[in-house]
Amino acid sequence: MLKNNSMALKNINPTKTSAWGKLTAHFGENKNKTIKDLCKDPMRKEDFSVVLGDLSVDFSKNRIDKETISLLVALAEEVGLRDAIEKQFNGEIINVTEGREVLHTALRSTSEDPVYVAGKNIKPQIQTALRKIKSFSNKVVSGKWKGYTGKSITDIVNIGIGGSDLGPDMVVESLQYYKNQLTTHFVSNIDGDHVSEVMKKLNPETTLFVIVSKTFTTQETITNAETLKNWFLKSATIFDIPKHFVAVSTNLEAVDNFGIDKSNVFTMWNWVGGRFSLWSGVGLSISLSIGYDNYRALLDGAEEMDLHYRNTPFEKNIPVILALLSIWYNNFYGAETEAVLPYSQYLKKLPDYLQQAIMESNGKGVDRNGDVVDYQTGTIVWGSTGTNMQHAFMQLVHQGTKLIPADFIGYKESLYGLTEHHKSLMANYYGQIEALAYGKTKEAVHLELKFSGDQEKIEKLLPFKVFEGNRPSNAIVFDKLTPHSLGKLVAMYEHKIFTQGILWNIYSYDQFGVELGKELAKKFLTAQ
Repeated sequence: MLKNNSMALKNINPTKTSAWGKLTAHFGENKNKTIKDLCKDPMRKEDFSVVLGDLSVDFSKNRIDKETISLLVALAEEVGLRDAIEKQFNGEIINVTEGREVLHTALRSTSEDPVYVAGKNIKPQIQTALRKIKSFSNKVVSGKWKGYTGKSITDIVNIGIGGSDLGPDMVVESLQYYKNQLTTHFVSNIDGDHVSEVMKKLNPETTLFVIVSKTFTTQETITNAETLKNWFLKSATIFDIPKHFVAVSTNLEAVDNFGIDKSNVFTMWNWVGGRFSLWSGVGLSISLSIGYDNYRALLDGAEEMDLHYRNTPFEKNIPVILALLSIWYNNFYGAETEAVLPYSQYLKKLPDYLQQAIMESNGKGVDRNGDVVDYQTGTIVWGSTGTNMQHAFMQLVHQGTKLIPADFIGYKESLYGLTEHHKSLMANYYGQIEALAYGKTKEAVHLELKFSGDQEKIEKLLPFKVFEGNRPSNAIVFDKLTPHSLGKLVAMYEHKIFTQGILWNIYSYDQFGVELGKELAKKFLTAQ
């Protein structure tokens, strides 16, 4: 059993709080209210929206009223969320089970205020690391960095897995519009067919490999790195490795043994978890792909959300509201999943990224005291891009038996300026949200069939064409997809995750659940 100490988070079972009791009573009295009825209030949208610069979050189409929000905010206050937020930003050891600080927020901070780890201000280290990323990126992008035959680099291969792959891969894909002449590839799976397909696209003379592994011992990453190194050495020598391989790691000895020059090692820190690490040296592939200035804009967007999260009252705090709504549906309505639905093809990898960020963080069955919980924690997250998914799984969301709250992510402007396409895209965006909220009544279907001349089919088709509606969603709209707005979006979900973890009284920053399968895989491997 873990003992709480002054450095740790408070240990409060949410279901034993006064606020939870009031929420339970409130749910019983109001669970049958419909979104359609709630939205008859002319001030509804204004009262249930928050704007932060180029971001607007409209949460009016939820099964909530002002009292619901008030009671959920009271729950956040009762479990000590404000104190937890400050402890995270100040660098206290809130990842208690691993004895670590949690400071991905410090990586994007432009503030001069110090943040201390083990009595030492980490801000200068962060700035040094960013300068190194900038300098190296500029050399490679400009063509000044040459391969072993004197040619400039054309391809980047990021070799990592989990947080060392999903974050950079998602961001590079999302910001394709801003990419430079370099082509970036990602190798993660230990499946040899994966790395073999990537190798077919590469020229050893012009490829730079970025190996991302904190320990430099991760089985998938090192196996893939060795395979790519052996492929490279078929046409080059071991003396050429420093020109083509760099590492993001803390294990300098292993990196040196691999043949990588120590000056080509980008640091990682113990106080940054893998799934929150794209803001660190793990983001090197992002900086190489879109240029350092765009990478810095990504960090700046995240910092804008950090400041909002830290300083805004909970009832107008975007990540807090999203987390509270998730608790409302998960723990009171019994909804077990949430859909993330970006209306931008660029964001096709965002649901995959958020699956790791959310499910690895909050997929916990014991509380901060080490006791088994008797309430639901981590939600299952899934999704795809609009309008593709409208022709796929949205049937179940609209007319199925499961309650699935959804986040719709949209943009006011397209990047290439095809306005007719974008008008149609966003018409679908708002059409889906409205259909989920309001549905279609028997009376409306009856009238529609009558006027379409299908009089004899009315009785037969009527039940199949009714939409009950009352299905909740959030409308998350940015002006435009930019590095800055993407940073803001990712940080928004990061803070939602942390807020959920505090409310559920679990530790969001360890991931022991991934270990057992890996241990057994080693056992089976040695037995072969």
